[in-house]
Amino acid sequence: MTATAVVTGVGVLAPNGIGAQEYWSATLRGESGIGRITHFDPSRYPSRLAGEVTGFSVRDHIPSRLVPQTDRTTQFALAGSDWALADCGLTADSLPADARGVVTASASGGFEFGQRELGHLWGKDPKHVSAYMSFAWFYAVNSGQVSIRHDLRGPTGVVVTDQAGGLDAVAQARRRIRGGTPLMLTGGMDASLCPYGLAAQISAGILSDSEDPTRAYLPFDAAADGHVPGEGGAMLTLEDARRARERGARSYGEISGYAATFDPRPGSGRPANLERAVRGALADAGLRPDDIAFVLADGAGEPESDRVEAQALTAVFGPEGVPVTVPKTMTGRLYSGAAPLDLVTALFALRDGVVPPTVHVDRPATGYAIDLVTGSPRPVDGDAALVLARGRGGFNSAMVVRRPSVA
Repeated sequence: MTATAVVTGVGVLAPNGIGAQEYWSATLRGESGIGRITHFDPSRYPSRLAGEVTGFSVRDHIPSRLVPQTDRTTQFALAGSDWALADCGLTADSLPADARGVVTASASGGFEFGQRELGHLWGKDPKHVSAYMSFAWFYAVNSGQVSIRHDLRGPTGVVVTDQAGGLDAVAQARRRIRGGTPLMLTGGMDASLCPYGLAAQISAGILSDSEDPTRAYLPFDAAADGHVPGEGGAMLTLEDARRARERGARSYGEISGYAATFDPRPGSGRPANLERAVRGALADAGLRPDDIAFVLADGAGEPESDRVEAQALTAVFGPEGVPVTVPKTMTGRLYSGAAPLDLVTALFALRDGVVPPTVHVDRPATGYAIDLVTGSPRPVDGDAALVLARGRGGFNSAMVVRRPSVA
């Protein structure tokens, strides 16, 4: 019998709340963490807004010896992993080291660390470049540092599929649980809000240049013209449901279904494949469209991407057939951290029977036949939710989560 993967612990760092409960409470209140960038002076850049994590003192959360070795994104991943493991009630000696693994998503690596050390190389000489530069910038560094910190010698990996990567990493962890690994740490964090990181994002031409935090990121709105970047994300512990019950662990819910597709090249005339991903995730979960209580959409905030997503949802669920929301309007798009945070949001929403709103969007643009949750939280009744994530370059991922089953 195939093992069922359940989420038993979460660790959250978000622009509108540090800690899972703080984030969830702020999200239900509609509190946004988007504002003018403060990490550096953004006045020379056309896009000056971001969702920054504030109030995070790194030396309060990770050992001081690790601070000079790590970029901000890795510091987030280490703290989030600590919190997720503490939340699930396991300690380092609860399981053999080879029975514990980690798979994370990465979209940028240690951009800020890399920029600083390249500045030392350019402005000074190689002697001023940190030896930790050899790995601190690398996409796989979060998985590596987390595995070292918690002595995780089981399956280890990293997924690089832009914003879709958060779901892909959790799916890989689920696969390992199904294969017999007792515990997997998974999720994603991102923190590329530095001059180098912002310049790279601006070059893609998809950031909003609005200076009004309430009008800069408007997915599915007629005024949508790009998104706001953000930092943070979530780390989760996954376990086999039977083993979690036996040890008396709390379950937030089940990773029930997953599918991923890839879009054809632009200009090919072929349609996008997001709908296939949605149908594939539902089939993997053994559910019908009317079993889904709500959808956490990708919500790119670009007219064409929003149109494709709205069409996919309408094709599967029918016109206005399911409540849809984009809480990322309160945090910005967190890249590899976005989808894991959406999974936490979906699990908490199922638990509490309420869907948070898409803030600042009054109504969807004409032609988007979706039931967008706006204004205030909406009560819902159901056992399953769908989370969507899309990455630049054609990546589409869909994941179904369920409320925990009653033993």
